[in-house]
Amino acid sequence: MKKYISLLTILYSIAIFSQNQPNILWIVTEDISPTLSMYGDTTAKTPTLDKLAAESMVYTNVFAPVGVCAPSRSAIITGVQPTSLGTMHMRAGKDVMSWGKRVYKTDKLKNGVDVVDMDGNPLREYASVIPADVKCFPQYLRADGYFCTNNEKTDYQFAAPITAWDENNAEAHWRNRPNGMPFFSVFNIGITHESRLWKNDDLPLTVNPDAVKVPPYLPDTKATRKTIARHYSNVELMDKEVAVIINQLREDGLYDNTIIFFYSDHGGPLPRQKREIYDSGLHVPFMIKDINSKTIGTNDQMISFVDLAPTILSIANIAAPEYMQGAAFLGSKKGIENNYIFASSDRFDEYSDRTRAIRTKKFLYLKNYYPELTKYKDVGYRKNIPMMNPMLAQKENNELTDAQMIWFGTKTSEELYDCENDPHNLHNLANDPTYKKELEAMRATFKGYQKNHVDLAEIGEATLIEKGWPNGVQPTTAKTDIKKEQGKIILNCDTEGASIAYKIADNPDEKFNYNDHWKLYSKPINIEKGKYLYTISERIGYKESEVVLHKL
Repeated sequence: MKKYISLLTILYSIAIFSQNQPNILWIVTEDISPTLSMYGDTTAKTPTLDKLAAESMVYTNVFAPVGVCAPSRSAIITGVQPTSLGTMHMRAGKDVMSWGKRVYKTDKLKNGVDVVDMDGNPLREYASVIPADVKCFPQYLRADGYFCTNNEKTDYQFAAPITAWDENNAEAHWRNRPNGMPFFSVFNIGITHESRLWKNDDLPLTVNPDAVKVPPYLPDTKATRKTIARHYSNVELMDKEVAVIINQLREDGLYDNTIIFFYSDHGGPLPRQKREIYDSGLHVPFMIKDINSKTIGTNDQMISFVDLAPTILSIANIAAPEYMQGAAFLGSKKGIENNYIFASSDRFDEYSDRTRAIRTKKFLYLKNYYPELTKYKDVGYRKNIPMMNPMLAQKENNELTDAQMIWFGTKTSEELYDCENDPHNLHNLANDPTYKKELEAMRATFKGYQKNHVDLAEIGEATLIEKGWPNGVQPTTAKTDIKKEQGKIILNCDTEGASIAYKIADNPDEKFNYNDHWKLYSKPINIEKGKYLYTISERIGYKESEVVLHKL
């Protein structure tokens, strides 16, 4: 029996190491700033992440394009800025988990709340209709032979198309792939999400509130310290979930031969962190364990989430499509390092605004299009945070410090921060003559960026919806056409930008199910005579086509 097991192990190892393409694993947590030990903050005890960091390259200048999840995730999955996709507003519909919600309410964007754009036009739920040529990047991996899984959050501002993933549900796992097939697997961990600051309130704190550091923009009170301790305690719970995934990889003999990414989808969950365009909302922890941990240390290059899609394709030796705005920072297609990153801030739930940012290694520049509005947005969801209402009461009673009141004040048309000497971005230098040269340089960089990139916020969200959903009706993808040429099946869809999925069955009784293993159509296929072929087409943001059954 031992010899039999050893033989299986050897054969499995041969299959793994004979792959030409590396396995890639993403472990994505939510709502965390770089407040982990590898960044100098030892408040939370994270032994799993500590060990992973020791075997990884730890990146110190990685930023989300928006300080909230859905717009940022749209950039991650496409390699395009939310402002160029039309996905910059939080949130469009409620396509959060798995294959997403494909039915949208026509009356309100948020239950019980009238939501309007900056021009006062009422808004409704919608799926973002992005440019026709833009795809979810795992589709390119699938076409090149990868098994791609997502467990389980999507939240792209559009329903995940069926062509994006081999598996996209709570059971999705690399273990479900065919033997020897390279995989790209994403695991999303929600325990550190903003909502867990109140949903986990009944769990014991594993971090002492008296031991936490309180940033200067928050009042140092019992309520604040308890909320911060809850967050750090959630980080410790997250570390245990990471351990489960890492241990599964080791059990399968895949740890050394898998490139592991760990990062957060944007900055921390506390007031004046999430939804903000400052470092507190954009700066994230980010590390990569290479094959056999051959590259370790720290790296300070500027990286944006739009760089992730081309980088993964580059690691797999796949050329990124020209529409991607990011640059690969690893792999065979590695590009030139960024000198800066771009970020945006628009509507968050029921409050609209518009701010743009350029961040270099030293400076952060903001352009505020509505300086008369306050920095603080009275978002109802955030008021569930235990410390939020006490903080608002302190504001009303004039009990906050000058640094804490900045968040509640109006903006200037421009802001400039020295991030090295002012890591909390509290001292606006835009009107300081000492920094005139730096301000002019950052302003010129911003204008150059805007000149070369589409910013769909300029047309207003209501107009954007109307362009994608004429007369308020979601467009529908045309059904798949089929023809035979030289004994092969060729599939086509007349809808521009549509992708096609198919599955083969022995009988015509199977019902459509997103969790079935639908194959991506990327080239003509051979199918035995007498089989049944199911096809479906889908363009991102459109309603999917009807499922067509073909008898062969």
